[in-house]
Amino acid sequence: MHVRPDNPLIVQGDGKVLLETKHKKYEEVRDFLSRFAEIETSPEHLHTYRIHPLSLWNAASSGLKRDAIIEGLRSYSKFDVPPDVLTRVGETMDRYGLVKLVTHPTDATLLRLEFATAFIAKTIGNLKSVQELLIPDGSRYFAVQGGHRGIFKQRLLNEGWPVEDLAGFLPGDPLPFELRDNMVGNGKPFVIRDYQQASADRWFQEGQPSGGHGVIVLPCGAGKTIVAIAAMQKVQQHTLILATNGAAVQQWVREILDKTTLTPNDVGAYTGDSKEIRPVTVATYQILTWRSSREKEFAHLHLFRDRNWGMLVYDEVHLLPAPVFGATADVQARRRLGLTATLVREDGREGDVFSLVGPRRYDMAWQTLEERGFIAEARCFEVRVDFTKAARVRYENTREAEKAHMASANPEKLPALATLLKKHAEDNVLVIGTYLDQLKQIAALYRAPLITGETPGREREVLFQKFRDGTIKLLIVSKVANFSIDLPDANVAIQVSGSYGSRQEEAQRLGRVLRPKKNGAWFYSIVTRETKEQEFAMKRQLFLTEQGYRYHIQEAGQPAVTK
Repeated sequence: MHVRPDNPLIVQGDGKVLLETKHKKYEEVRDFLSRFAEIETSPEHLHTYRIHPLSLWNAASSGLKRDAIIEGLRSYSKFDVPPDVLTRVGETMDRYGLVKLVTHPTDATLLRLEFATAFIAKTIGNLKSVQELLIPDGSRYFAVQGGHRGIFKQRLLNEGWPVEDLAGFLPGDPLPFELRDNMVGNGKPFVIRDYQQASADRWFQEGQPSGGHGVIVLPCGAGKTIVAIAAMQKVQQHTLILATNGAAVQQWVREILDKTTLTPNDVGAYTGDSKEIRPVTVATYQILTWRSSREKEFAHLHLFRDRNWGMLVYDEVHLLPAPVFGATADVQARRRLGLTATLVREDGREGDVFSLVGPRRYDMAWQTLEERGFIAEARCFEVRVDFTKAARVRYENTREAEKAHMASANPEKLPALATLLKKHAEDNVLVIGTYLDQLKQIAALYRAPLITGETPGREREVLFQKFRDGTIKLLIVSKVANFSIDLPDANVAIQVSGSYGSRQEEAQRLGRVLRPKKNGAWFYSIVTRETKEQEFAMKRQLFLTEQGYRYHIQEAGQPAVTK
């Protein structure tokens, strides 16, 4: 066995990969691993990653080669990499592209399956999960109905066979427009950043049948809306955009009108308050999944069929609701763009995103964008508070299911919050939480406005605008502010409670303060020490740790960290 003690990596036979965080090559190796492995634990000195088939297939679809992964593991490892791990990596990577969907040469209602070998064709043909979908197509091929395109890809992925979809897309109704930087006249110009243009180009893959579907992964504040607008400009067809809430819808409408030659007659909002169906329609996931208590069907899923869409955009695709997966499976002949800061889904349905929206086409590390000045330098802190002695006794005797809530709502968080607000009295501060009683208490204590899911859309927008223009410097917000809210001047976020171990929520909340600013950004999470909440906090922090952020642990009552 060869031993290279100066290397930072240990690859185990079970597929786990251990990375020393204090090593001089830590950042280099972390960025390498993040392209094809998922972080599982992040104690201070040794981070644990696991290599998953789906992460390898996403890496393959984004252009990473098997030999690059194998050579990287070998060159960074302290010890010889177990041969069976290298074999599994190679065989898994090689599976991407062995099964292809292509246009049928003679029947427009069918899609033809192409296999790399006759053995693979026989293997797929014997899978019970897809046999009912397969149609014999001559002596060498199988075909599937065009309408079964999505469900076929789902089922085959579950069997361990990722399908490379090269069948192309139906044209939607045309929608010619230009970007403002190309305008001749008084339009306000803007510049698309190089990575935003590269994202749109990689997704579209002009002239290639594999282009026009897939996911772009960029940090919050990196301008994913601009990526979508650049992609729309390439497609030039009617577009349906799905966003997380009404405020996000209005933000999309503003950005499209501000940065393109499209007019208000071209761009409509489809929400609980408005039902405009226009060449570019922006809807919420909530309206698409709404149904009355008396109805079995979702009342608004018809929106997918109401126009001849040429393109579908899924904002925050990691939150795509289950009923929308079903509708997406039925519209595989339309171009699809997913946007997200993290492909992590708390429900484990990353494979459905891969099958139905498309594989990862482009990503960029958060730290890379921070170093280039495109997102703010962020400092992350976990501020730990304790229970009172009496509360600690009650906590220990509380039912397991209620402990996280009790720890999250700990009244001892209020003095810690007061210290942070005093420290950041001149800053633009968001206090974010999950439990409404806690947030109402904080809002009353500081006479600050509170935005929750019950706040009317118009009132929310007024408060957000006051925060943007500096009239309000402290805003208390519930989970409604996790997603797609444009508050560029916010530079401090204080999280007083979170959703259990949600890694995606942690990333989104940090994202609220990542727009570039001169003095950087501050993110605090106030956590009750030695409780379920502290355990969940460690899980929430995993994704950001993988991206290169370090959480500084500070006990409440210690001197505040100097700005």
